[in-house]
Amino acid sequence: MYDSIINVAGLTVELGGNPVLRDMDLTVSTGEIVAVVGPNGSGKSTLLRCLAGLQPATSGEVRVFGEPPADDAAFWSRVALLTDEPAWYPGLTAREHLELMGAVHARARMTVDAAMEMFALVERGDSVPLNLSTGQRQRLSLAATLLRPSALLLLDEPERGLDADFRVRLGDLLADYAAEGGTVVMATHDPGLAARSRQVSPSGVAA
Repeated sequence: MYDSIINVAGLTVELGGNPVLRDMDLTVSTGEIVAVVGPNGSGKSTLLRCLAGLQPATSGEVRVFGEPPADDAAFWSRVALLTDEPAWYPGLTAREHLELMGAVHARARMTVDAAMEMFALVERGDSVPLNLSTGQRQRLSLAATLLRPSALLLLDEPERGLDADFRVRLGDLLADYAAEGGTVVMATHDPGLAARSRQVSPSGVAA
């Protein structure tokens, strides 16, 4: 068993001989929303990749659900990751992308119709993603991420491309997710999202 969803101890990552993270400690409990804040290049995305098991540590320990994160089906059945814009399937509409996500995950957190409504995509459901605006594609990415079942969200700048009103809405959606027992760790530059979260800097010191 594990006491916390995430435990990071003494995490150091060097890329090309340059330190990106150094001796970082972080503990995240169930139902918590944590915002990783700091300037570009401070290691926010690297931390998320470490938590997702996609970036090896130079030294230190990372545990998620009590185990080292692993890029395998068991891990991804509980973890949803949002990083850069995904590679969209050619020819599939926005709705069809969500339907595909729902078909893969039999225990989806919401219906496709609910996700389309929640992320203001109803009127663009028949459009292919490349014909959507940047903000609409980001909302589609978020819809796909929150539609699938998960216990932990790892979000890299989820506010990217969103207008001010929907950034507020996103904060509400993440609060609802946490209230249901989910846990969120996100790298963000948005002061509003950060203010609603526990903030840590890439060095692991509370901001």
